[in-house]
Amino acid sequence: MPDGEQQERDQLEPQDTRGRRDTLDAPETDEERRRRRAQFLRELHEAKALRDRVQPRRARAARMRQAMRMRTFRW
Repeated sequence: MPDGEQQERDQLEPQDTRGRRDTLDAPETDEERRRRRAQFLRELHEAKALRDRVQPRRARAARMRQAMRMRTFRW
């Protein structure tokens, strides 16, 4: 992996342990849950963008199917 990509990944995934629970039986706080959810959604968006870049034909077909669904949807 080139150095630029590694540095970018390090910035996106900090290695600190702030907000992590040391005990497994402690209840998860809303802040921790929101932080994990936000991280998950960022990674999901990044994965979808990567998939769209490497498979443009499939991505276009998916966009067309979604557009067709939206046109035929009834309120």
